[in-house]
Amino acid sequence: MSRLIYIFAIIAVVYWLLSAYRKRPSKPVELAPSEQMVQCAHCGVHLPKSESLCVNEAYFCSEAHKSAHSELRK
Repeated sequence: MSRLIYIFAIIAVVYWLLSAYRKRPSKPVELAPSEQMVQCAHCGVHLPKSESLCVNEAYFCSEAHKSAHSELRK
């Protein structure tokens, strides 16, 4: 008889844990705001618009690529 009560108690605890686990609300995942990506006019690498250098509607990933591209245009 004591084994039966012991088994019943284990089943009740497992059931209680599973039902408590299912009722927990999941936390919503907060995503960072997306940002527009641009392509470097010299090397073609994609980078966020805020990190790029813009000259005459052409985007560059670095100052070196901006100057190299302007030298090619001359």
